Amino acid sequence: MNAVIAAVGIMLILSLSRVHVVIALIVGALAGGLVGGLGIEGTLKAFNGGLGGGATVALSYALLGAFAVAIAKSGMAHALADRILAMVGQQGHANTGKVKWLLIGLLLVVAISSQNILPIHIAFIPLLVPPLLYVLTKLQIDRRLVACVMTFGLITPYMFLPVGFGNIFLNEILLANVSRSGVDVSAVNVTHAMAIPAAGMLFGLLVAVLFSYRKKRVYDLEKIEQVEQVAVRYNPMTLLVAGVAIGAAFIIQLWLDSMIIGAMAGFLIFSVSGIVRWRETDDLFTEGMKMMAMIGFIMIAASGFAEVMKATGEVNSLVEASAVWINHSKGIGALLMLLVGLLVTMGIGSSFSTVPILAAIFVPLCVQLGFDPVATVCIVGTAGALGDAGSPASDSTLGPTSGLNVDGQHHHIWDTVVPTFIHYNLPLLAFGWLAAMTL
Repeated sequence: MNAVIAAVGIMLILSLSRVHVVIALIVGALAGGLVGGLGIEGTLKAFNGGLGGGATVALSYALLGAFAVAIAKSGMAHALADRILAMVGQQGHANTGKVKWLLIGLLLVVAISSQNILPIHIAFIPLLVPPLLYVLTKLQIDRRLVACVMTFGLITPYMFLPVGFGNIFLNEILLANVSRSGVDVSAVNVTHAMAIPAAGMLFGLLVAVLFSYRKKRVYDLEKIEQVEQVAVRYNPMTLLVAGVAIGAAFIIQLWLDSMIIGAMAGFLIFSVSGIVRWRETDDLFTEGMKMMAMIGFIMIAASGFAEVMKATGEVNSLVEASAVWINHSKGIGALLMLLVGLLVTMGIGSSFSTVPILAAIFVPLCVQLGFDPVATVCIVGTAGALGDAGSPASDSTLGPTSGLNVDGQHHHIWDTVVPTFIHYNLPLLAFGWLAAMTL
């Protein structure tokens, strides 16, 4: 039994059985380490050594949670929610469909913008989504649909458009690692190479929006009212301060490349302005950190899990075993490489971290099978992106859950991970294979 298969398989089975993701990651890592021959001590050493890799992200999200609570207190997001509720009241129940699609479109545009136009990744979710939950519930919008929409916006832009995070993924990681592995990519148009896989993501989004989750779904309004204030006082001054704080936070984040400093600066602006009273800062900070605690601990545990997978050294043996089955068949080779990419990315939880690992192994195999540079880039890029939308430990699934589960009515695995896996990973497999065979 390959250690990577054992670890990821156990982690997924436990997660689907509603065992908490942190526990599933720890048990999966222990099983993978033991199967990989590391022993208890070696496994724990690797796991503990990897925990620090997720600490920065965890602290960033904790500070974002505090910043989100301060924004909620200013009433900015609630002003938007009140405006949408007013539109619902004016148009009546017969025309709420227009408001629904307007809201879905807004979340999609913001998610896409967070990757390319204003690269803040999932930072917008705790700021925007919780205040809109009351509106989403009044409109009886299925939160699984919202999760699919946001995950599409968090992944597709970076795997297709070389701007913002897309520039990092496509140029600095994908093309750089394929080139480093011995293939000349100077003539490769990376957008062209990833166009068909991106079309697979679009196909999955259309299926989710038009068919899977189009029906209404009822949630308990009382649970939202217990955790999210639905009647918040605001005025032009509080909205202006909120705008200044958000603008300052984003500018500082882009300037210093630090989400931590950006969120802290935004929170301090609220404190200095008086919107958040000085004696309330401690309680608000604690409340915000609690809101984002789950995603932080999952990211920390995921870093330890990934380090154990690397320490076993069995990612290479998994690929070598797959190569035996290929038998010089390009079709089987492309499919197996994509499946291995899916497995590895679901375990590590980050396509950005997976591509360097996969490129070193897949590129020589692609050359041996006769794939040209464009098809090679497509296979490695798609293999890296696979799993990002369906991994319990990916921030592309953890982010939507952190916003949609504020009131405890949105399960991370069954309401985010499983829907995104079905609607994005399966089409990515099919469209990625088709691209590899036709490019």
